[in-house]
Amino acid sequence: MTRIVFMGTPDFSTPILEALIKAGYQVVGVVTQPDRPVGRKRILTPTPVKQKALAYEIPVFQPEKIKEDYQQIFEWQPDLIITAAFGQIIPKVLLDFPKLGCLNVHASLLPKYRGGAPIHKAIMNGEKETGVTIMYMDVKMDTGDMISQVVVPIEEEDHTGSLFEKLSVAGAQLLIETLPGLIAGDIKRIPQNHDEATFAWNIKREDERINWNQTASEIYNHIRGLHPWPVAFTTLDEVSVKIWWATVVEKQYEAEPGTIVAIEKDGIVVCCKDQTGLKLTDVQFSGKKRMNIANLLNGTHPIEIGKKFN
Repeated sequence: MTRIVFMGTPDFSTPILEALIKAGYQVVGVVTQPDRPVGRKRILTPTPVKQKALAYEIPVFQPEKIKEDYQQIFEWQPDLIITAAFGQIIPKVLLDFPKLGCLNVHASLLPKYRGGAPIHKAIMNGEKETGVTIMYMDVKMDTGDMISQVVVPIEEEDHTGSLFEKLSVAGAQLLIETLPGLIAGDIKRIPQNHDEATFAWNIKREDERINWNQTASEIYNHIRGLHPWPVAFTTLDEVSVKIWWATVVEKQYEAEPGTIVAIEKDGIVVCCKDQTGLKLTDVQFSGKKRMNIANLLNGTHPIEIGKKFN
Protein backbone atom coordinates (compact mmCIF):
# COMPACT_ATOMS: atom_id res chain seq x y z
CA MET A 1 0.00 0.00 0.00
CA THR A 2 1.16 3.54 -0.84
CA ARG A 3 2.66 5.26 2.19
CA ILE A 4 1.59 8.93 2.37
CA VAL A 5 2.90 11.78 4.51
CA PHE A 6 0.47 14.69 4.70
CA MET A 7 1.65 18.25 5.36
CA GLY A 8 -0.84 21.00 6.24
CA THR A 9 -1.78 23.47 8.95
CA PRO A 10 -5.09 25.44 8.87
CA ASP A 11 -8.76 24.49 8.64
CA PHE A 12 -8.44 24.46 4.84
CA SER A 13 -6.24 21.36 5.12
CA THR A 14 -8.34 19.21 7.44
CA PRO A 15 -11.05 18.02 4.98
CA ILE A 16 -8.25 17.00 2.60
CA LEU A 17 -6.51 14.95 5.30
CA GLU A 18 -9.79 13.39 6.37
CA ALA A 19 -10.70 12.51 2.78
CA LEU A 20 -7.41 10.61 2.43
CA ILE A 21 -8.08 8.68 5.63
CA LYS A 22 -11.68 7.84 4.77
CA ALA A 23 -10.68 6.75 1.26
CA GLY A 24 -8.46 4.12 2.87
CA TYR A 25 -5.05 5.58 2.07
CA GLN A 26 -2.21 4.81 4.48
CA VAL A 27 -1.28 8.16 6.05
CA VAL A 28 1.84 7.20 8.01
CA GLY A 29 2.53 10.66 9.41
CA VAL A 30 1.34 14.27 9.47
CA VAL A 31 3.58 17.35 9.42
CA THR A 32 2.16 20.65 10.65
CA GLN A 33 3.29 23.95 12.15
CA PRO A 34 4.21 24.11 15.87
CA ASP A 35 1.52 24.92 18.43
CA ARG A 36 1.06 28.70 18.73
CA PRO A 37 -0.45 31.05 21.36
CA VAL A 38 -4.02 32.00 20.38
CA GLY A 39 -6.43 34.66 21.65
CA ARG A 40 -6.06 37.37 24.24
CA LYS A 41 -5.06 34.84 26.88
CA ARG A 42 -2.36 33.48 24.52
CA ILE A 43 -3.34 29.86 25.09
CA LEU A 44 -0.95 27.44 23.36
CA THR A 45 -3.14 25.79 20.71
CA PRO A 46 -2.49 22.91 18.28
CA THR A 47 -3.17 23.49 14.60
CA PRO A 48 -6.43 22.18 13.12
CA VAL A 49 -4.47 19.55 11.19
CA LYS A 50 -2.74 18.33 14.34
CA GLN A 51 -6.08 17.99 16.08
CA LYS A 52 -7.49 15.98 13.17
CA ALA A 53 -4.41 13.73 12.99
CA LEU A 54 -4.49 12.97 16.71
CA ALA A 55 -8.20 12.13 16.47
CA TYR A 56 -7.20 9.36 14.04
CA GLU A 57 -4.11 8.42 16.10
CA ILE A 58 -1.71 9.41 13.32
CA PRO A 59 1.84 10.42 14.37
CA VAL A 60 2.46 14.19 14.19
CA PHE A 61 5.73 16.03 13.50
CA GLN A 62 5.96 19.81 14.11
CA PRO A 63 9.28 21.26 12.92
CA GLU A 64 9.93 24.95 13.53
CA LYS A 65 11.90 25.06 10.26
CA ILE A 66 11.30 22.23 7.80
CA LYS A 67 14.40 23.29 5.83
CA GLU A 68 16.57 22.29 8.80
CA ASP A 69 14.54 19.59 10.53
CA TYR A 70 13.11 16.83 8.32
CA GLN A 71 14.73 13.55 9.40
CA GLN A 72 11.45 12.28 10.87
CA ILE A 73 9.88 12.35 7.41
CA PHE A 74 12.68 10.16 6.05
CA GLU A 75 12.03 7.70 8.85
CA TRP A 76 8.37 7.43 7.84
CA GLN A 77 9.55 6.28 4.36
CA PRO A 78 6.75 7.90 2.34
CA ASP A 79 6.05 6.89 -1.26
CA LEU A 80 4.17 10.17 -1.70
CA ILE A 81 4.06 13.52 0.12
CA ILE A 82 0.89 15.62 -0.15
CA THR A 83 0.81 19.23 1.04
CA ALA A 84 -2.12 21.62 1.47
CA ALA A 85 -1.47 25.05 3.00
CA PHE A 86 1.44 23.80 5.10
CA GLY A 87 2.96 27.26 5.46
CA GLN A 88 6.67 26.61 4.88
CA ILE A 89 8.84 26.09 1.81
CA ILE A 90 9.67 22.40 1.34
CA PRO A 91 13.43 21.78 0.76
CA LYS A 92 14.59 20.00 -2.40
CA VAL A 93 15.95 17.06 -0.42
CA LEU A 94 12.38 16.27 0.64
CA LEU A 95 10.87 16.93 -2.78
CA ASP A 96 13.25 14.38 -4.31
CA PHE A 97 12.71 11.69 -1.68
CA PRO A 98 9.32 9.99 -2.38
CA LYS A 99 9.21 7.75 -5.44
CA LEU A 100 5.81 9.17 -6.45
CA GLY A 101 6.89 12.77 -5.79
CA CYS A 102 5.37 15.61 -3.79
CA LEU A 103 1.90 16.95 -4.60
CA ASN A 104 0.35 20.25 -3.58
CA VAL A 105 -3.35 21.02 -3.34
CA HIS A 106 -3.32 24.71 -4.34
CA ALA A 107 -6.39 26.95 -4.01
CA SER A 108 -6.33 28.64 -7.41
CA LEU A 109 -6.44 27.87 -11.12
CA LEU A 110 -2.72 27.95 -11.75
CA PRO A 111 -0.78 29.69 -13.15
CA LYS A 112 -3.06 32.42 -11.71
CA TYR A 113 -2.51 33.40 -8.09
CA ARG A 114 0.69 31.66 -7.13
CA GLY A 115 1.63 32.30 -3.51
CA GLY A 116 0.21 32.19 -0.01
CA ALA A 117 -3.03 34.21 -0.34
CA PRO A 118 -4.78 33.03 -3.53
CA ILE A 119 -8.27 32.97 -2.02
CA HIS A 120 -8.03 36.46 -0.51
CA LYS A 121 -6.66 37.97 -3.71
CA ALA A 122 -9.18 36.30 -6.04
CA ILE A 123 -12.06 37.89 -4.13
CA MET A 124 -10.29 41.23 -3.64
CA ASN A 125 -9.70 41.41 -7.40
CA GLY A 126 -13.37 40.74 -8.17
CA GLU A 127 -12.87 37.37 -9.85
CA LYS A 128 -16.05 35.47 -10.75
CA GLU A 129 -14.43 32.06 -10.44
CA THR A 130 -11.40 30.34 -8.98
CA GLY A 131 -10.65 26.70 -8.25
CA VAL A 132 -8.17 24.11 -7.09
CA THR A 133 -5.09 22.73 -8.82
CA ILE A 134 -3.37 19.45 -7.98
CA MET A 135 0.27 19.93 -8.95
CA TYR A 136 3.74 18.49 -8.55
CA MET A 137 5.89 20.61 -6.28
CA ASP A 138 9.29 21.93 -7.28
CA VAL A 139 11.79 24.28 -5.66
CA LYS A 140 10.05 27.48 -6.80
CA MET A 141 6.72 28.81 -5.52
CA ASP A 142 3.80 27.03 -7.20
CA THR A 143 5.59 26.57 -10.54
CA GLY A 144 5.43 22.76 -10.84
CA ASP A 145 3.61 20.74 -13.49
CA MET A 146 -0.15 20.47 -13.04
CA ILE A 147 -2.10 17.22 -12.90
CA SER A 148 -5.76 18.24 -12.51
CA GLN A 149 -8.00 21.24 -11.85
CA VAL A 150 -11.56 21.99 -10.81
CA VAL A 151 -13.38 25.33 -11.24
CA VAL A 152 -15.34 26.83 -8.32
CA PRO A 153 -17.61 29.87 -8.90
CA ILE A 154 -17.23 32.90 -6.62
CA GLU A 155 -20.72 34.10 -5.65
CA GLU A 156 -21.50 37.76 -4.95
CA GLU A 157 -21.95 37.10 -1.23
CA ASP A 158 -18.86 34.88 -0.88
CA HIS A 159 -16.07 36.00 1.38
CA THR A 160 -12.69 34.45 2.16
CA GLY A 161 -14.15 32.28 4.91
CA SER A 162 -16.95 30.79 2.80
CA LEU A 163 -14.67 30.31 -0.21
CA PHE A 164 -12.04 28.59 1.95
CA GLU A 165 -14.67 26.00 2.87
CA LYS A 166 -15.84 25.50 -0.73
CA LEU A 167 -12.30 25.14 -2.07
CA SER A 168 -11.25 22.82 0.74
CA VAL A 169 -14.12 20.43 -0.05
CA ALA A 170 -13.48 20.72 -3.80
CA GLY A 171 -9.76 20.11 -3.28
CA ALA A 172 -10.38 17.01 -1.17
CA GLN A 173 -12.67 15.53 -3.82
CA LEU A 174 -10.30 16.39 -6.67
CA LEU A 175 -7.36 14.81 -4.84
CA ILE A 176 -9.24 11.56 -4.25
CA GLU A 177 -10.24 11.48 -7.93
CA THR A 178 -6.65 12.16 -9.03
CA LEU A 179 -4.67 9.76 -6.82
CA PRO A 180 -5.58 6.40 -8.41
CA GLY A 181 -4.25 7.46 -11.80
CA LEU A 182 -1.15 9.00 -10.28
CA ILE A 183 -0.32 5.88 -8.26
CA ALA A 184 -0.94 3.71 -11.32
CA GLY A 185 1.33 5.92 -13.45
CA ASP A 186 -1.47 6.89 -15.81
CA ILE A 187 -1.54 10.67 -15.33
CA LYS A 188 -0.26 13.32 -17.73
CA ARG A 189 1.91 16.16 -16.48
CA ILE A 190 0.74 19.58 -17.73
CA PRO A 191 3.45 22.27 -17.70
CA GLN A 192 2.31 25.71 -16.58
CA ASN A 193 2.47 28.67 -18.94
CA HIS A 194 4.76 30.86 -16.85
CA ASP A 195 4.01 33.90 -19.03
CA GLU A 196 0.43 33.84 -17.70
CA ALA A 197 1.44 33.65 -14.03
CA THR A 198 -0.01 36.09 -11.49
CA PHE A 199 0.89 36.27 -7.83
CA ALA A 200 -0.92 36.38 -4.50
CA TRP A 201 1.67 37.10 -1.85
CA ASN A 202 0.74 36.89 1.83
CA ILE A 203 -1.43 39.77 3.06
CA LYS A 204 0.46 42.61 4.73
CA ARG A 205 -0.93 45.29 7.03
CA GLU A 206 -0.86 47.92 4.28
CA ASP A 207 -2.97 45.62 2.07
CA GLU A 208 -5.77 45.68 4.66
CA ARG A 209 -6.38 49.47 4.52
CA ILE A 210 -9.40 50.58 2.52
CA ASN A 211 -8.72 52.97 -0.35
CA TRP A 212 -11.79 55.19 -0.57
CA ASN A 213 -10.64 56.38 -4.00
CA GLN A 214 -12.04 53.14 -5.41
CA THR A 215 -15.62 52.42 -6.43
CA ALA A 216 -18.07 50.95 -3.93
CA SER A 217 -17.92 47.58 -5.72
CA GLU A 218 -14.13 47.52 -5.55
CA ILE A 219 -14.16 48.34 -1.84
CA TYR A 220 -16.87 45.73 -1.23
CA ASN A 221 -14.59 43.13 -2.86
CA HIS A 222 -11.73 44.35 -0.69
CA ILE A 223 -13.80 43.96 2.50
CA ARG A 224 -15.15 40.49 1.71
CA GLY A 225 -11.71 39.37 0.51
CA LEU A 226 -10.39 40.14 4.01
CA HIS A 227 -13.38 38.67 5.90
CA PRO A 228 -13.25 37.04 8.41
CA TRP A 229 -9.48 37.50 8.56
CA PRO A 230 -7.43 39.64 8.73
CA VAL A 231 -10.29 42.21 8.25
CA ALA A 232 -10.19 45.47 6.26
CA PHE A 233 -9.71 48.71 8.16
CA THR A 234 -9.90 52.47 7.82
CA THR A 235 -9.61 55.43 10.22
CA LEU A 236 -12.09 57.98 11.56
CA ASP A 237 -10.92 60.87 13.73
CA GLU A 238 -7.50 59.15 13.73
CA VAL A 239 -9.07 56.05 15.33
CA SER A 240 -8.61 52.73 13.55
CA VAL A 241 -11.90 51.09 12.51
CA LYS A 242 -12.22 47.52 11.27
CA ILE A 243 -14.91 47.08 8.62
CA TRP A 244 -16.29 43.56 8.93
CA TRP A 245 -19.06 43.88 6.35
CA ALA A 246 -20.73 46.32 3.98
CA THR A 247 -23.11 46.42 1.01
CA VAL A 248 -23.11 48.42 -2.22
CA VAL A 249 -25.82 51.11 -2.41
CA GLU A 250 -27.66 51.58 -5.72
CA LYS A 251 -27.60 55.37 -5.52
CA GLN A 252 -25.19 58.19 -6.38
CA TYR A 253 -23.83 60.75 -3.93
CA GLU A 254 -22.14 64.14 -4.30
CA ALA A 255 -19.20 64.13 -1.87
CA GLU A 256 -15.50 63.43 -1.62
CA PRO A 257 -14.59 59.73 -1.39
CA GLY A 258 -14.58 58.56 2.23
CA THR A 259 -17.24 61.06 3.37
CA ILE A 260 -20.23 59.88 5.42
CA VAL A 261 -23.29 60.90 3.39
CA ALA A 262 -26.12 59.13 5.22
CA ILE A 263 -26.78 57.51 8.57
CA GLU A 264 -29.50 54.85 8.46
CA LYS A 265 -30.78 52.41 11.04
CA ASP A 266 -28.96 49.52 9.34
CA GLY A 267 -25.78 51.22 8.16
CA ILE A 268 -23.52 54.19 7.55
CA VAL A 269 -23.38 55.20 3.88
CA VAL A 270 -19.98 56.39 2.65
CA CYS A 271 -19.33 58.03 -0.70
CA CYS A 272 -16.72 56.28 -2.86
CA LYS A 273 -15.16 56.90 -6.27
CA ASP A 274 -17.47 57.85 -9.16
CA GLN A 275 -20.22 58.96 -6.72
CA THR A 276 -20.93 55.37 -5.69
CA GLY A 277 -22.06 54.53 -2.17
CA LEU A 278 -21.09 51.82 0.29
CA LYS A 279 -23.16 51.03 3.39
CA LEU A 280 -21.06 49.91 6.37
CA THR A 281 -23.09 47.46 8.45
CA ASP A 282 -20.65 45.72 10.80
CA VAL A 283 -17.71 47.62 12.31
CA GLN A 284 -15.26 47.61 15.19
CA PHE A 285 -13.54 50.66 16.62
CA SER A 286 -10.06 50.19 18.06
CA GLY A 287 -10.25 48.85 21.62
CA LYS A 288 -13.98 48.12 21.31
CA LYS A 289 -16.06 45.06 20.56
CA ARG A 290 -17.31 44.32 17.05
CA MET A 291 -20.85 45.69 16.68
CA ASN A 292 -23.62 46.26 14.18
CA ILE A 293 -24.56 49.82 13.30
CA ALA A 294 -27.63 49.99 15.55
CA ASN A 295 -25.43 49.36 18.57
CA LEU A 296 -22.75 51.70 17.31
CA LEU A 297 -25.16 54.61 16.91
CA ASN A 298 -26.21 54.16 20.52
CA GLY A 299 -22.57 54.24 21.62
CA THR A 300 -20.15 56.97 22.54
CA HIS A 301 -18.18 57.51 19.31
CA PRO A 302 -19.76 60.38 17.35
CA ILE A 303 -20.88 59.37 13.86
CA GLU A 304 -21.95 62.42 11.82
CA ILE A 305 -22.76 63.16 8.21
CA GLY A 306 -19.83 65.01 6.65
CA LYS A 307 -17.13 63.23 8.68
CA LYS A 308 -14.55 61.51 6.55
CA PHE A 309 -12.91 58.10 6.71
CA ASN A 310 -9.24 58.05 5.72
